[in-house]
Amino acid sequence: MTNNKITIALSKGRIFKETLPLLKHAGIEPIDDIATSRKLILQTNQPNVQLVIIRASDVPTYVQYGAADVGVAGKDVLLEHGGQGLYEPLDLEIAKCKLMTAGPVELPDNEPPRLKIATKFINVTKAYYASIGQQVEIIKLYGSMELAPLVGLADRIVDVVDTGNTLKANKLVPMEHIADISSRLVVNTASLKMKHAVIKPFIDTLREAVENRR
Repeated sequence: MTNNKITIALSKGRIFKETLPLLKHAGIEPIDDIATSRKLILQTNQPNVQLVIIRASDVPTYVQYGAADVGVAGKDVLLEHGGQGLYEPLDLEIAKCKLMTAGPVELPDNEPPRLKIATKFINVTKAYYASIGQQVEIIKLYGSMELAPLVGLADRIVDVVDTGNTLKANKLVPMEHIADISSRLVVNTASLKMKHAVIKPFIDTLREAVENRR
């Protein structure tokens, strides 16, 4: 007998908040109070659908290895992950921002020939600078990226930019545009085959929800 239980991987924060109305359109709503619950697995009003709450950067990995059948992840995370074992059928058009380089408002007269770039997007940064033929030294950080140029750790950063207010507050400016970012629906390729009768209508309903929001 085919297992038609669907596990959806989500991360807390902006993506979670903006995904909920789309899920509601598909008839899926968490039973638990999201604001107060500490559970990492949330049951929904649909007995065959559960949500798992994980770090944003882990969503593609959970889906790739089948711990979740589908997930919602930012394109920045998917670019960094590489997308192995994932089917990306739908741009949900939520949590929009840009992936950019940024640096000090006042650049030094003589920049070093090999820039130091601070970022958590190691793979994306390597690929970007390779594409423009520039050698750089990449320094991996997990947060507070804007601090790196201020204390001399790095010459520039690569990070997601929404309003740009955080950059401005730290006397940084956005520079090169790397990619437009929004959240995407990703599906485990094996799950799509094994649970096609459930996952395909789910994708179609979410697509309809996205189109209705335009």
